Amino acid sequence: MKILVVEDEPSLRELIERELRGEGYVVETAADYISAETKIVGYNYDCILLDIMLPGGSGLDLLAKLRDMGRRENVIIISARDSVDDRVHGLELGADDYLAKPFHMVELVARVRSVLRRGRSGGGLTIDLGNVSLDPASRRVTVAGKGIDLLKKEFDILLYFMQRPDHIIDKIVLAEAVWGDYADESDNFHFVYAQIKNLRRRLEDAAASIEIRAVYGFGYKLTLKE
Repeated sequence: MKILVVEDEPSLRELIERELRGEGYVVETAADYISAETKIVGYNYDCILLDIMLPGGSGLDLLAKLRDMGRRENVIIISARDSVDDRVHGLELGADDYLAKPFHMVELVARVRSVLRRGRSGGGLTIDLGNVSLDPASRRVTVAGKGIDLLKKEFDILLYFMQRPDHIIDKIVLAEAVWGDYADESDNFHFVYAQIKNLRRRLEDAAASIEIRAVYGFGYKLTLKE
């Protein structure tokens, strides 16, 4: 899953990024209003950690812009401004949670897990398609009730597809979602092809009733087998 951290204080931003990467998330960062706006307009995220007081503007304005665009990313406001008015305003604009500074990293990670679970699995613990069940919290995948072992990126790719069944996914979009900013450093996408190939084989070997199909000229699509 892909998370954007919008925080102007360098040490806190780096600490949050390191903690979330350690939990297995793809993390991108922005240190001011303009860079955050560029990220939000250009890319999709599963969760955005959003400070209110930013160089160049307010995080609440970014939240309003996000909702005006019809986007439904999970948003957790992180701010030292712990007034009731700020909290209420943020929630009214569509924020999913509000965490006042200072906070413990373990609480931040728990809040992220909670909003992702609510946002992507309808309040349940798993995502189900055909005979495949995926639990984002435990990172466990079962086929017909039997667990299968996936490497980290294979799991991330399957999660991305299972959140978007029957949607055509461009390889560049997939790379950015799973690898984050690091995808921009590559001049080809052989790493995507290799991971897709391995994931297909694991699903086939486990007799999964879903498959990742290539859509020539467009990308890939996860669908039930016919």
